[in-house]
Amino acid sequence: MCERSRARTGGGVAYSRPVSGTASAPEPHLPLPVELPLVDEPGGTDVDLKTQMVRFIATGGLSAVVDYGLYTLFLALGLPRFVAKSIGFVAGTSTAYLINRRWTFKAPPSRARFVAVVALYAVTFAVQVGLNELMNNVFADEWWRTPLAFVIAQGTATVINFVVQRAVIFKIH
Repeated sequence: MCERSRARTGGGVAYSRPVSGTASAPEPHLPLPVELPLVDEPGGTDVDLKTQMVRFIATGGLSAVVDYGLYTLFLALGLPRFVAKSIGFVAGTSTAYLINRRWTFKAPPSRARFVAVVALYAVTFAVQVGLNELMNNVFADEWWRTPLAFVIAQGTATVINFVVQRAVIFKIH
């Protein structure tokens, strides 16, 4: 029988295989392509952990400005601390979720993910508003009490949010 070979590709590698029934190992004719880096990314994109953390912190900074700005505005308008903090939290976390979903984790919309985020934000709401209230009651009545209590509560909630969003929520499809 004739030993004609035909070129075939499999996994990006071209090789020859005898057409006849003789079995032989494939012979590489082209160099292997450069291996693409493995991606450890919840949303399945090419964004690495460091980039996600930087984006998450930048988004958190913007969201904290929204949260703190509304919080202090509503305090100045005479609303009770719990109400002012609640409004600021909802506005800030809504801002954070929308930016993080699209930019930080690059995840498509998902009803299951949204439900998981609502549950996470309910927990972080309790942590953040509760810690803020606790710190305001623990610290002396000085000019720095409100901003320091806010930073402690916000920082704690931010760490919880990043860990849970990266490890769980943005792995949901």
